[in-house]
Amino acid sequence: MIIRFAVAALALAVATPALATPCSDEVDTLQRRLDSAGAAAVTGSTPPGGTTSSNSPKALDTPPGLTKSDAAVKPTASGVEEAKKLVAQARQQDKAGDAQGCRDTILKAKEKAGALP
Repeated sequence: MIIRFAVAALALAVATPALATPCSDEVDTLQRRLDSAGAAAVTGSTPPGGTTSSNSPKALDTPPGLTKSDAAVKPTASGVEEAKKLVAQARQQDKAGDAQGCRDTILKAKEKAGALP
């Protein structure tokens, strides 16, 4: 009887999809931004599988113009590449259960990515 319950619990645990964490949502969102047409325009390359869309109803038709004070957030190819590495690191931290480390790494990745078009 106990073995049946153990087997049933194990089957339920395996069948249950992994729960999304707040950090995994941020990782996925930033990954879509880094795989977008805007990021491709900055880096001069297209991500594997083609560019994606954020599919956000809040997305602007064209990126807003940058002012002199926005120079620090201007995206660069090297910044986008560094952000991609940081997103991969954040994904690993999230899988390992390091929520604070994941959030810190995503924040750094967002700063490196800049204001993508």
